[in-house]
Amino acid sequence: MRRELSMACFERASPALKGILLKLYRAEKHVEIDHHLYEFGSVEYHVQSSAADPNCIYLSISTPLLSQGVEHSYGLSKQMLKEVCSDAVEIVEPPRQGYQLTLKLDFSKIPTEKESEKVIRQISSVQAVILSSQLKEMLENVNSQDASQGMYKPIKLVYHPREPFYVIKQPQKITAVFPMRFKEPSDVIIATAFFQELMDVGSSEKWAKAPPCTWSPIPPPELRGEPIEDLSTNGGFVSFDISSRHVEGKKLDKTVWSLLNFYAYVKNHIKRIHTKKDAEVFGTLG
Repeated sequence: MRRELSMACFERASPALKGILLKLYRAEKHVEIDHHLYEFGSVEYHVQSSAADPNCIYLSISTPLLSQGVEHSYGLSKQMLKEVCSDAVEIVEPPRQGYQLTLKLDFSKIPTEKESEKVIRQISSVQAVILSSQLKEMLENVNSQDASQGMYKPIKLVYHPREPFYVIKQPQKITAVFPMRFKEPSDVIIATAFFQELMDVGSSEKWAKAPPCTWSPIPPPELRGEPIEDLSTNGGFVSFDISSRHVEGKKLDKTVWSLLNFYAYVKNHIKRIHTKKDAEVFGTLG
């Protein structure tokens, strides 16, 4: 049995899982495997194949729920998997013990070598599908009136263990709030300027249809009563208002993925600014 740790990834497909599956698909002879792969420190993939069943590989996944306070049936996850994955994938019921989902992969049903990378990339997106489906369930109810007496309790979501964010159901909209924390003072300065730019761009006519963005150095009133450790930040709070037009048709998937990866997007922006400054410094040495 082999175990492997992988760094967190922000594309839909897990690069490490994709690499393992492509290697198995392209192997000239059958390879027996019993492999555990970990991402984010709390996401586990288990890949198994045996000589007794050479055409099939079993992929099991264990991933934390986005929110412990919201019941999730995995029904939408399975429906989405059936839509994005090919005939080479079968959902195993019940899943293997200790996992939320087990897939049976039959590589002999992948039509051509040319299609293999696309199909395996879709299979490797299984964790993104599960997490996306949880947030989709919340956003699809943007117009529901299920709160009583105007009191809307924030729902804490954890996509990455150290980067929780909140969604708050309000009349005719859902607000997503991101507490922002940074290790370096220079990162805070760059990020604050970036958040101001997001607000300015969002108020322009060109981006009028985008979710309105606001930034505040203090928590919004809706987060009163939440744990102090979640509200202690050095980068303030970024909020996006999601209305029904932002979750119509194909917009739903784009909105969900943008929210799940907002922290990664900010980090990438900060990294680019630092890289640009470093290049300018080295440019002066010539």
